Amino acid sequence: MRLTTFSPAAPTAVAEAPAARLRMNAWLALLLSAVGGVALAEAFPPAGIWPLAIVGPALLAIALRGQRLRVALAIGVVFGLFFFYPLLSWEINLAWYVLVALCTGEALIFAALAIGQCLLLRLRAWPVAVAGWWVMAEAVRDRWPWGGFPWGRLVMSQATAPTVKWVAVGGPPFLSFLIALCGTCLAWLIIGPSRVPSPRPGSRLRDLIAERPRVAPAAALIAAVAVALGGWFLPVDGASPGQQTAVVAAIQGDVPHATNLPDLWRATKVTQNHAAATDQLAAEVRARKLPAPDLVVWPENSSDEDPAYDPYIYGVIYSAVAAIDRPVLVGAVLQYPVRNAGQLWLPGKGPVADYIKRRLVPFGEVIPFRGLLKHITNLPSSLQPVNFTPGHKAVVFKIGKIRLGDVICYEVSFDGLVASEVNAGANLLAVQTNDADFEIDGQMGETLQQLAMARIRAVEFNRSVVVASTTGVSAIIRPNGSLVVATETWRRAEIEARVPLRTSMTIADRIGGWPEAVIAWATVATLAWVIAVSVRRRRRDRQEPAAAAQ
Repeated sequence: MRLTTFSPAAPTAVAEAPAARLRMNAWLALLLSAVGGVALAEAFPPAGIWPLAIVGPALLAIALRGQRLRVALAIGVVFGLFFFYPLLSWEINLAWYVLVALCTGEALIFAALAIGQCLLLRLRAWPVAVAGWWVMAEAVRDRWPWGGFPWGRLVMSQATAPTVKWVAVGGPPFLSFLIALCGTCLAWLIIGPSRVPSPRPGSRLRDLIAERPRVAPAAALIAAVAVALGGWFLPVDGASPGQQTAVVAAIQGDVPHATNLPDLWRATKVTQNHAAATDQLAAEVRARKLPAPDLVVWPENSSDEDPAYDPYIYGVIYSAVAAIDRPVLVGAVLQYPVRNAGQLWLPGKGPVADYIKRRLVPFGEVIPFRGLLKHITNLPSSLQPVNFTPGHKAVVFKIGKIRLGDVICYEVSFDGLVASEVNAGANLLAVQTNDADFEIDGQMGETLQQLAMARIRAVEFNRSVVVASTTGVSAIIRPNGSLVVATETWRRAEIEARVPLRTSMTIADRIGGWPEAVIAWATVATLAWVIAVSVRRRRRDRQEPAAAAQ
């Protein structure tokens, strides 16, 4: 197999040099990929060391450079395992087989895609091509399998970084591209231009980076980092003409802090907790300690029973709404069929409108391979015994001057789904979530990763966001992504704040999914070209000895 050469005399962008000239020892490459996977995982909360989002892609590119495809597959598996298991370790709270199925499955998908990156590394312009590969790979994982699993996208590590404002310009995929480009330029600086003869096959890393000119790679790295960090100066946090404001509140009623799910979920107690917290908020409003909110948001599963079929639960919620005398968005599980809903309650009227969750959690609300799993686990008693039914449309609740777009938990990770609420007219976003399932053993990964996504959505769409969680972290987020107020976990809390109601559209929202489509399909086309050239060259190499023999 032949790889890329950067020789000025080379007539094409595909290599004439033997693969061995660029190849790192396979065992060292596997070790490096493991380090890269862990580094990338640590870029996300709870560690949240966002510069490591550059290091992970850099180490993967170095490990893959020049490898045979079967070794590249192994490198991809190792990187994926060391990335997804730490990132998603909180899934163990549901069941060990959920963690294993999800993380191993995602790692194998990542590994298959990593073969494509290995091929793109043969190009002269491989830093750009490989940055595009990250967008393409994330686009695949966002959609497949089981409707997609967008956790672990590079962009979602940047909620507190100076780079975050780029999401308001090019959307999340564009920022993923910029972060990956910084990583590939770093890898280029470490590897060096390959027009200089490379050390022998199997050389140690220090030999691979020795005595190579660094001017062009260093300039490329500085430029990429400058562009990414330059997002801090983008004027994207703009107020709408005649901007209105509203006082919004989030209720965190808390749940029984048990060590297992059956004991954790006492549905009546959970609803009572949220009603009691709402009553407390109402008392503080009556005492003029707090302003009366225009809207109150309860979290997902704040009513785990359908109020339409449980008169007691209906009465508890109805009384709490009457006490605060304001519209309340309640997270409820509706029956016949089973649906996860955001249900708007009005004082004196009860529930008047529903938003039905559209993207359901695999191995949570929907169980893939249910027939297989029930033979090897106690699935029916430990997880959702009946698949939820998804909704199919955006819903904007009209509450006075508020136009509320709701997404439930997992949905905040999907670009198009959140965008659909804004495009339907939302001037305020709510994220209803139940994090208790994933916090049983004290882990904060899911909670803080989801909060980071909500902060990025605030910047992307220039909207205030209210996050209501059963156990925390609940928060109210400004359109610039900063936190107005946030709660601690595993305690009852009522928070409120006055926030702007923005109606203007960001550039990212206007152009929609075009940046992702252009980058991803351009990468696919480039990859197809590399494969075609490689196949043609291998055929030529086979024919040349035969012609010489004749």
